[in-house]
Amino acid sequence: MADIHPTAIIENGAQLGGDVRIGAYAYIGAHVQLGANTVVHHHATVEGNTVMGEDNEVYPYAFIGGKTQDKKFFGGDLGLTIGNRNTFREYSSIHMSTIDGTRTIIGDDNLFLGYSHVAHDCIVGNELIMSGNAALGGHVVVEDNVYIAWSAGISPFCRIGKYAIAGAMAKVTQDIPPYMMADGSPAKVVFINKVRLERAGFSPEDIALAKEVFKIIYKQGLNRSQALDALKQHAARDSWFIQSMLEFSSKSERGFA
Repeated sequence: MADIHPTAIIENGAQLGGDVRIGAYAYIGAHVQLGANTVVHHHATVEGNTVMGEDNEVYPYAFIGGKTQDKKFFGGDLGLTIGNRNTFREYSSIHMSTIDGTRTIIGDDNLFLGYSHVAHDCIVGNELIMSGNAALGGHVVVEDNVYIAWSAGISPFCRIGKYAIAGAMAKVTQDIPPYMMADGSPAKVVFINKVRLERAGFSPEDIALAKEVFKIIYKQGLNRSQALDALKQHAARDSWFIQSMLEFSSKSERGFA
């Protein structure tokens, strides 16, 4: 049974899973679907064509499912899909997509801290930690296990590779490859994300290979094409690590930071 505070507003048509809890003065729109065990705290808003999985938690004053701010919006069937076990802290905001028939997508086990923002048409994987005041511009793609530090700004259409980190107040205008750490304004890759890789259980051999990849791309004076050719010819080119780097590069449109 859902536990709904008497002051909450639940529009007709909203679908609530089992054991959902809705706090005082919260608002749930008519097209919202909330999965089982989801908690929407007091004064929080979930609206739009938003489908949210199980065990999510939306803190006070968070705004989930808002209309896109993209000036190219001309109406249509827009949406937001959210997986399971995500946390949206105070004043965080997640917007729906822009183009008819598309959706902004959030995966599982992500943490969005206070005042963080995910714009229209973003695709976020799993286990992202997004610190306060950080923002993703429209159409950003974030892979798994990424950390975006306080007040970092990710420009539209950028990609952030898995296990990468964007430092505090970083201005990210190009893609951050997997396993790398970027910082500054504009952001530059400064080293591998060594601490995160160690905590995630990567082997010393994997971390050594990550360092070697970093040197090939950033320390040998090669342009992007030359660096990728060098990776393909690397002695460990058949490793999953290098293959993931080459796959990421094949999808990169803005170039590497």
